[in-house]
Amino acid sequence: MGDSATRHGATDAEDAAFHFSHDAEPSDTLVCGFSEFGLAGLTAADFLVDHLELTQTGHVAAPGLPAITPFENGVPRHHTRFFSRPDLDLTVLVGELFVPVSVAATFSDALIEWLDDSDVSDVAVLSGVPVAHGPDDHRAFYVATDDYREEHLADAAVPPMGNGFVDGLKAELLERGIDDPLRACVYTTPVHAQAPDVEASIRLVEAVSDVHDLGVDTGPLEAFAEEVAQHYAELSERVERIADEERPDDRMYM
Repeated sequence: MGDSATRHGATDAEDAAFHFSHDAEPSDTLVCGFSEFGLAGLTAADFLVDHLELTQTGHVAAPGLPAITPFENGVPRHHTRFFSRPDLDLTVLVGELFVPVSVAATFSDALIEWLDDSDVSDVAVLSGVPVAHGPDDHRAFYVATDDYREEHLADAAVPPMGNGFVDGLKAELLERGIDDPLRACVYTTPVHAQAPDVEASIRLVEAVSDVHDLGVDTGPLEAFAEEVAQHYAELSERVERIADEERPDDRMYM
């Protein structure tokens, strides 16, 4: 596979660009977890990579955005990476770089261009949402386009989210999926302030595992989250320092 780059106009003080590099044919289905409040979706995506023994097959660079370069045991890595394996029709995107609302459309444009070029048919985002909720709401919900529901959710145990709205990158992907052939879905669950919210991550993993018949055992997720807790705590602090206007509202309702 080759590389592709998309550049758009300046947003606020930035001229944001997103450069996609990949060396393996992506799967039909892309599952994403991004750096957000509670980091539930990011933790879930990271756990899928670890549990399913996926290998890195590409990355995304974002010149023009405030950079982070994660590292482990002294070895740096790209902040946004693709993972897959030849015998599984699933690619996972792990995004540790926070994407401000002001460049969400730019990123979604670049991602959708890459999805089109790569013939990806389904995209799902794993995401926690900070809403007031009771114990009965400790489950995963979906917000999905008609074609995604028809393809994947007809027999799934995941219920729809009642009403509300999302913004930021998730909103951009869902809006594109309404009229485009791309099937789009957001799996979401109430999330608490602690990072990572392991219980929320478990609910998201169970939802996507059920829908795509992955057979994932979420038992090891507690231990996995403990291993990455310090890294994610620092990442969460960075997200919290971002100005309020640069964070999505995610005002969903049950």
